Amino acid sequence: MKTAKNQSVKKVPFPIMVTLTLLLLSPGRATAQGMPVYDNTNFISLAKQLVESAKQTAELLKMVEQLNAVREKIEKVNNAVRQYQAVRDITRNNERLFEMVRDDLREVLNSPYIHGDEVETISNAFNGIMEHSLDQLDFMGQVLSNDFLNMTDAERLGILEAQREESRKMLADIQHRKKRYDMIISFRKMQVLIKDRKPNY
Repeated sequence: MKTAKNQSVKKVPFPIMVTLTLLLLSPGRATAQGMPVYDNTNFISLAKQLVESAKQTAELLKMVEQLNAVREKIEKVNNAVRQYQAVRDITRNNERLFEMVRDDLREVLNSPYIHGDEVETISNAFNGIMEHSLDQLDFMGQVLSNDFLNMTDAERLGILEAQREESRKMLADIQHRKKRYDMIISFRKMQVLIKDRKPNY
């Protein structure tokens, strides 16, 4: 008999067994015989909570997607602004470079304390910086074109920032050269003054 009962229990489908277990474990009101009567209020409440949780999860996932889209747009705008700032700085640095080369070179070459054989060397040094600056501006124009190597905004920004640093170095180079030539001119001028000074007896 026990074997037959065990076999009949094994034949009960698993979903039905789960349902029976829930019915037995779920709180309810007791009958006169002491057996609990299943109350589906808690089950319905739990089902509603699960549905609401699923809805909330879906809304959260949707919100995350929207936030990621917003973040991507903000990053794109920021990159565009930073690119614009980098381009503006490069342009401004090169404008200052042209003005410094024009004015400083004229001032140095017009000095009577610069020898004739030094004029070409000084001019070539300043002109070399100018040519490098023009090449940089040409390259920047290529980088800003839409089809240049199919770069992303971040990659384009990295190149522009490197170009901006290069323009700063060129400005510093011009300033250093001008300072050095000013020192040479001042030293030679002092030599002439000392040489031409008449002894005071």
